Amino acid sequence: MLQGKRILLGISGGIAAYKCPELIRQLIAENAEVRVIATANALQFVTAVTLQTVSRNRVYFEVFEPLTHFSTEHIAHADWGDALLVAPATANIIGKFASGIADDALSTTFLAFDKPVFIAPAMNNKMYEHPVVQRNMRQLQAFGVQFIEPSYGELACGTEGKGRMEEPENIVAYLDDAL
Repeated sequence: MLQGKRILLGISGGIAAYKCPELIRQLIAENAEVRVIATANALQFVTAVTLQTVSRNRVYFEVFEPLTHFSTEHIAHADWGDALLVAPATANIIGKFASGIADDALSTTFLAFDKPVFIAPAMNNKMYEHPVVQRNMRQLQAFGVQFIEPSYGELACGTEGKGRMEEPENIVAYLDDAL
């Protein structure tokens, strides 16, 4: 079902970013083309070289990089993609999206994107359950954003709860059904 689909994968700065190379591999195995947009914090968890190697495309992470398209990068990427998948999505990036803050490559692309958006949250369960995060998610859902719910399990901080980014194969299956 993902054959020929152009997926923009937005990666924000959470430990679950380590799952992204496998997520990219699985999307490509479904014959999707993948381009990565990463926040600076995401690149603290997984390198641009790794993401470029697996996706076979340059990673976009700086708003003021030299232009490589006819347009500014965030507009060119938004025009290119059939869907935007943000995984992992931290409380920070969800808050930026809900508030219309566009101060990095991922948040500016989100605001320029007018096709299906999917968000896979990943954070500590207390953060996930916080009323502000839940409000931001409801607000984004009202705008048509679809959330791929996190799972319950052991979290990076050593506690257990709901906040683990869904596994790559389940994210791919969700996209398969939705697209």
